[in-house]
Amino acid sequence: MPESRPIAVWDLPTRLFHWTLVVLIALQYASGEFGWLSMEWHFLLGYATLALVLFRVLWGFLGSQTSRFSDFVRGPGALFGYAADFVRGHLVHSPGHNPLGGWSVLAMLACVALQAATGLFTSDDVLDEGPLTGKVSSTTVALMSRIHAINRYVLVALIALHVGAVALHFVLRNHNLLAPMVTGRARHPEPRELRFVPVWRAVALLALAAAVVWGLVAWGEAA
Repeated sequence: MPESRPIAVWDLPTRLFHWTLVVLIALQYASGEFGWLSMEWHFLLGYATLALVLFRVLWGFLGSQTSRFSDFVRGPGALFGYAADFVRGHLVHSPGHNPLGGWSVLAMLACVALQAATGLFTSDDVLDEGPLTGKVSSTTVALMSRIHAINRYVLVALIALHVGAVALHFVLRNHNLLAPMVTGRARHPEPRELRFVPVWRAVALLALAAAVVWGLVAWGEAA
């Protein structure tokens, strides 16, 4: 078996996205569930999360190789094949997301996007309401508020599964998935150069995503 060597796997924008999203979700959960921060902060953090998710979607098409959806989203055959290999102890190293991790990324992004988007339309019928509640019917507001309340538990479950999968890879296969998301580098038995795009592209896409969310919120809050 060839000796593995460290290679650059994750670019800086992808790593910053990952850890910033972790912080934003933790702060929003703390404010929504325990009131550690005001609801004003909860909304502001939600806007930031929505912009961040929009950036990640754009980065999934225009970012570096391992960050693109085309690099890690695979069909059912690859997904079940990877799961079967993992159970048998035959771990296939991927320079980026493995097939199971790829679908986990999509599920997480979709769930976070749904949570942030529905938050724009939510209301507690007392003091707090999202910026777009005045643009839709009361029936829609009630539906969005209900989805927002239920989806938080789906998100918590997905996070638990994600953390559990990372732990299983480390405990059962001695495969550290966490360190590369910090350092950007990972050991691989077949070292090869991956394609990375300049950081300025990520800055431009993030600015675009932030502008879109800001414009949406401003439109909703306009008289």
